[in-house]
Amino acid sequence: MELTGAEILIRCLQEEKVEYVFGYPGGAVLFLYDALFQQDDIRHVLVRHEQAAVHAADGFARSTGKTGVALVTSGPGATNAVTGIATAYYDSVPLVVISGQVATAFIGQDAFQEVDTVGVTRPCVKHNFLVRDVRELASTLKKAFYLAASGRPGPVVVDIPKDVSAARCEFSYPAEISMRSYNPVIRGHQGQVKKAAQLLLGARRPMIYAGGGVILSDAAEELTQLARLLGAPVTTTLMGLGAFPASDRQFLGMPGMHGTYEANMAMHHSDVLLAVGARFDDRVIGNVDHFAAEERKIIHVDIDPASISKRVKVDIPIVGNVRDVLEQLIRQIDGGTRPDLAHTAEWRERIEGWRARDCLAYKSSEELIKPQFVIQKLWEVTGGEAIVASDVGQHQMWASQYYRFDKPRRWLNSGGLGTMGVGLPYAMGAQLAHPGAQVACVTGEGSIQMNIQELSTCRQFRLPIKVCLLNNRYLGMVRQWQQMFHGQRYSGSYMDSLPDFVKLAESYGHVGIRVEKPGDVEGALREAFTTHKNELVFIDFQIDRSENVYPMVPGGKGLTEMILPSEDL
Repeated sequence: MELTGAEILIRCLQEEKVEYVFGYPGGAVLFLYDALFQQDDIRHVLVRHEQAAVHAADGFARSTGKTGVALVTSGPGATNAVTGIATAYYDSVPLVVISGQVATAFIGQDAFQEVDTVGVTRPCVKHNFLVRDVRELASTLKKAFYLAASGRPGPVVVDIPKDVSAARCEFSYPAEISMRSYNPVIRGHQGQVKKAAQLLLGARRPMIYAGGGVILSDAAEELTQLARLLGAPVTTTLMGLGAFPASDRQFLGMPGMHGTYEANMAMHHSDVLLAVGARFDDRVIGNVDHFAAEERKIIHVDIDPASISKRVKVDIPIVGNVRDVLEQLIRQIDGGTRPDLAHTAEWRERIEGWRARDCLAYKSSEELIKPQFVIQKLWEVTGGEAIVASDVGQHQMWASQYYRFDKPRRWLNSGGLGTMGVGLPYAMGAQLAHPGAQVACVTGEGSIQMNIQELSTCRQFRLPIKVCLLNNRYLGMVRQWQQMFHGQRYSGSYMDSLPDFVKLAESYGHVGIRVEKPGDVEGALREAFTTHKNELVFIDFQIDRSENVYPMVPGGKGLTEMILPSEDL
C-alpha cells in the first residue's frame, strides 16, 4: 500500500517510538501536520516560537537520554530553529529536527519562505539531509535517528520539500542501518586501558575530571564505582553535574572559571589526571599555558577522537564510549593489584586544607535576599530531587554551585553555546517527559524574557513548572564583568522598564508570587511546591543587586589565579 511522504514520516516516527514532537506549523509542513493530526500515538506540543520547539525537544532529550524531535516550517521557521540546533550541537544532545522546504522545483528560485536550510545549519549539526525523492525518505529518517544517538550524539536536520511530503510510494522502514563512512568506536583499546590502569594505580595525587560525556553515555554508576576503587577526588564540569554524587566527600565541586577552590587547585596540582567525557574547555582549564606548566600525566577518554589532544596534549588517549571504557578500567583495576590508599593520604590531607577555605561562603543578610540562599532553600524544599533547568548568567552559576545534584539528568543548562532563553523550554520538555517530577526553572529577568511566550504553552499543556526568577534588575554576569574589568562602566547591562512579572504570569493563567524579604523565601517555595503543586508558579525573588559570583578565574588567567569572595572588588 502506498503512503504519502507525510504519512511515511509519521510511520517512521512511530517506528522510532517517538512520544512527543515539539513544533510550529507553516505552509511547507501542512501535509506533515495533517498526517500528525490523523494519528494518536505521537503527541504534538505546540510552542509559540520555533527556537523554543528545539529547546524543548533538547530538554526532553537531556532529561531522558532519548532523541528529541522538533518540527518547523521552511524559511523563518528553520532560521528561528538554528539557535536551538546550535545549542544542542555544542552540548552533544541527540535531536532530529524536521524542517519543511519549498517544493523541489522552486529550490534555488528565491521562492516564498525559501532558505537553504542545509547550508545554514551545516556548521552546527552532526549531519543534515535534503530529501528530494519520497522513496528516500524512510531510509533517510532511519539514518537521522541513528546518527543523532550514536557515537558523539548531536542534532541532525532532515529538510523535506513540500512536494516530497505529498508524493506517494510504498513504505518500508529499515530494521537497521549501516553507513560505511561512519563506524564509531565503542570499546577502548585494551592496551591503552591497561596503561591507564597502571598509571592510576601508581599515582600519588590522582584526580578524576568528568564531563557531560559521562551523563550522555549513562555512565554515572561506573564513574562512581571507579572513583571508589581508586579513592580519588572527583570534579565534574558544568555539563557533568550529577555524574558523581555532590553529597559524597570525594566530590570537590565544579572546576573552572566559577569552580571551587579545592577543585581547581586539585586539578592543577594532580600528578595523574583522568579526563572522562570532558574536553578541556577554556572555561574549565583557563589559560592553557598555565595549565600545561604543571607536570602531570593525562589520560583522556572520549568517544570523539577529534576531542582528544585538541586543546591539551594528553599522554594516554582512549577512544571509546565512556561507559564501556570505564567498565574496562574497573575490570582491569578490580582484577589486579588494588590501589594502596596509604600513599595518597598526604594528597587527601592537602585537599582538605584547600576545602577549608570554604570558597562558597557568602555574607548572609536579614534585609536583602541573597541568590545563594534562594538556591539552598530550593534544594532543601525539593529534597535535592528536582529536575532543575537553568538559563544562562549569574543565576546559572549559583544554581550549579549551591544545588547539590546527586543523580544524573537532573541539571539542564546550555554549557557550550551559553544560550539565554533555554530555561523555560528545557523545563517544558523535562516536565512532559517526567509528569510527576518536581521541575524548577532557575532564571534571570534577562533570560526569561527571551522565551517568555512559552508561558502560553505551559498553560495549554498544564505544565506545573516552578519558575524561580533571581531578579537583580541587571544582566547580572555582564554587569559583574563590567564592574571588575571595565571600570564600572555599565554599558547596556541594566534592565529598564521591566514588566510586573507577577501580573504577567497571572495574565497567562498562572500563579505569581513576589518575594522581597529573606524570611519569606522558604515559605514561598513551600507554597509553590505544595499548595500549588499542580500549577505553574512564577516566583519573582527580588535579590541583592550587587551580588557577584565567586570564586572567579578572570579571562586569560590560570586555575590557581582565582578571585575569592574575600577579595571582592
